[in-house]
Amino acid sequence: MLDKKSPLPMYYQIEEDIKQKIDSAIYSERETIPSERELSEQYEVSRMTVRQAVTNLVNEGYLYREKGKGTFVAEKKIEQPLQGMTSFTEDMKQRGMDSSSKLLDFTIIPPPADIKRKLSLEEDRQVYEIHRIRYADHQPMAVERTFIPVALVPGMQEKDVYGSIYEYIEKNHDYTIHKATQMIEATIADEEQAELLDIVPAAAILHIERTSLLQDGTPFEVVKSSYRADRYKFISEIHRS
Repeated sequence: MLDKKSPLPMYYQIEEDIKQKIDSAIYSERETIPSERELSEQYEVSRMTVRQAVTNLVNEGYLYREKGKGTFVAEKKIEQPLQGMTSFTEDMKQRGMDSSSKLLDFTIIPPPADIKRKLSLEEDRQVYEIHRIRYADHQPMAVERTFIPVALVPGMQEKDVYGSIYEYIEKNHDYTIHKATQMIEATIADEEQAELLDIVPAAAILHIERTSLLQDGTPFEVVKSSYRADRYKFISEIHRS
């Protein structure tokens, strides 16, 4: 199975073979792979070589370990292009995935100072604060807090925020959503985020903050989201000028 005359290291060839088995669903998502002993016999190499290959695949996100249970195939990450502007609902629909939301809180509040500044609000203005868990195929993907000026989108109710808020705003208020600025940084989950996202505390997450604008340049939304880093990744196409 392995080419021992190849200049490619044995561990690298094992990695590529396991990746191929994952891609062809020989090893299915969330299922255990053979043990180190079984793999060493299968590939006719030392367990140390197998361990290096498996460790590299764990570090790359193809596999994950559970203490006392074994090594499992990780679920494939959802790729989110950084180009273009879509809502979570629209993005999941494009991937053929079922999107849903669990509303944790829907309130009207005076905006915190940073939200007031980003939305260019006057002193007496209020905002909707919408706290939701976003699901893809019934699995939690992100926890988000959305802030929208009440004066800009009057009459919004709890029932309106279970789906795409973008779709609701454009259909019901005759606005055109134009563009957004977005900041992404890596961080770790606190206990609340871990519980809501069904991950362990201190697991890696992606913190994303977006400020969105209407066609006329009016800021209408600030969203602070925490995405599961084990299920989500962002990709960008760049060009050399």
